[in-house]
Amino acid sequence: MKHILFQITPASHNGDFVYLIQHASLVVKLVLLLLLSFSIVSWAIIIFKLMEYSRARRKSQAFLDFFKKNKNFSEIHAAKGLYGNNPLGEIFRFGYREIAQQTGSGQKLDKIDLDSLNRALLRASTQEISRLERLNGFLATCASATPFIGLFGTVWGIMTSFQQIGVQMNANLATVAPGIAEALIATALGLFAAIPAVVFYNLLLSKLRVLIAMMEDFVLEFLNLSEKLR
Repeated sequence: MKHILFQITPASHNGDFVYLIQHASLVVKLVLLLLLSFSIVSWAIIIFKLMEYSRARRKSQAFLDFFKKNKNFSEIHAAKGLYGNNPLGEIFRFGYREIAQQTGSGQKLDKIDLDSLNRALLRASTQEISRLERLNGFLATCASATPFIGLFGTVWGIMTSFQQIGVQMNANLATVAPGIAEALIATALGLFAAIPAVVFYNLLLSKLRVLIAMMEDFVLEFLNLSEKLR
């Protein structure tokens, strides 16, 4: 009866991550490359969205302060460009255009259709929310998919290790350790891609809620001012 012996043989490179990746199977290399791509793209999106939300909130707040101080729509519209592209400025542009279309068709200010104006403002708000939500879905996909991709690499590496045991008819750690190590690297890289994605997705979602609340308040402020002008 053959005995399976567990013994440790020295290997100078088995603990080197670069060496393990270089000598990993093709499937595991593809898994690691895919996970690395997910991680790079997600970090690029995280940085871009953090900057975008910070800029949108700063410019929107500046525009809102000016809007509250100045009640003349024409002057606000003329100065809108001074505050750059921001969600509140875009909503104001839609509302101002709706009022201009109604008054330009011969209607007086006291006959402004507030329902139509409200729909125009809500339509602008929806467009801005959709624009701000762009790319966030990738972070959600990365957070949910990369652990399973890493798990696939882990399972494949362990399968390869057991195949080596079967072929060589022994459980020498020098034989099975590289396959197990590369499997664990796939798991670690999967978590490395997933954890920041889920953390920053939730952070960006909270920042987006703040911007949405600002837009909702601005729509009400615009309607109240329009009603006083009737």
